[in-house]
Amino acid sequence: MTSNWAAFTTAEPDLAKLVEERFGHHVHHVLATLRRDGSPRTSGLEVRFLNGELWLGMMPDSLKARDLMRDPRFAVQANPGDGTSMAGGDVRISGRALLVEDPAAIARYTDRVQVPDPNSFHLFRTELTEVTRTYVEDEKYLVVQVWNPGGPVRTMKRT
Repeated sequence: MTSNWAAFTTAEPDLAKLVEERFGHHVHHVLATLRRDGSPRTSGLEVRFLNGELWLGMMPDSLKARDLMRDPRFAVQANPGDGTSMAGGDVRISGRALLVEDPAAIARYTDRVQVPDPNSFHLFRTELTEVTRTYVEDEKYLVVQVWNPGGPVRTMKRT
């Protein structure tokens, strides 16, 4: 089961706000894709939350774009920033990235986001399969919150 960003924010508005804020602390994040042989590839990437969607934009024919066109599964992890402070926790979004080829949808994106060449880039709309937040509570507990479409946030706590 998958869901777009708008459905996630409706289902879990507090967690969605935290995740967006965490991604908003830095411009560049880490994207994981699958290479042709199935091994993982990590790449730097900017993400955008616009019009109820999580968007991934990439240079034309980049390896990460080729990976996603072949196998749409991805995970994107928010940049942890400097040092050991991760205000808001560590957040990750997993799902499927679908290439957008509709000129009107691309124009709506480029009207709001400056890209080097609006006629030459890959734009992906995402379908979420999991959103995860990990943080430390009271300097004692590791707390992991996991959301999957169709269910509530599950919270696990351990010392």
